[in-house]
Amino acid sequence: MNKIKHYLKEILSFVILIVVLSNIISYYKALDISKDKLDIKNVSLNNKPILIHFWATWCPTCKVEALNIQTLSQSHNVLTIAVNSGNDIKIKKYLDDNNLDFKVINDHNSFYAKKFNISVFPTTLIYDKNKNLVFSEVGYTSTIGLLLRMLWASL
Repeated sequence: MNKIKHYLKEILSFVILIVVLSNIISYYKALDISKDKLDIKNVSLNNKPILIHFWATWCPTCKVEALNIQTLSQSHNVLTIAVNSGNDIKIKKYLDDNNLDFKVINDHNSFYAKKFNISVFPTTLIYDKNKNLVFSEVGYTSTIGLLLRMLWASL
């Protein structure tokens, strides 16, 4: 029984260390992101915050996080930007194969990724109703984490 407790403590310590390190890395990667006001043509906020999610079909973390983005897109303003992921047909097939139907801009030439200074995927940006950046997250984010950030951005 003592061995089980010991191993559980070790596993818990390891998980906590990984979470802390990943948040530190995310914080430093987010420092590079453009803090300018949101400037994407044809984006209507309807007086609500918006989540902009940069991802790629070739990114394994993006695939894991896609369901979180899908869930959020059902009740919030969500726009995703697929970077260097092929043509529209390839992206549509990826979405269909994974039962996803969120809005996607095909950033095949990295125009938006460069504009926002995004170099790591996935990267999630949350803007308030006035198009001011209020949150940025580099790497995986849980559904509850995204929901809480969107709630905060709407205050």
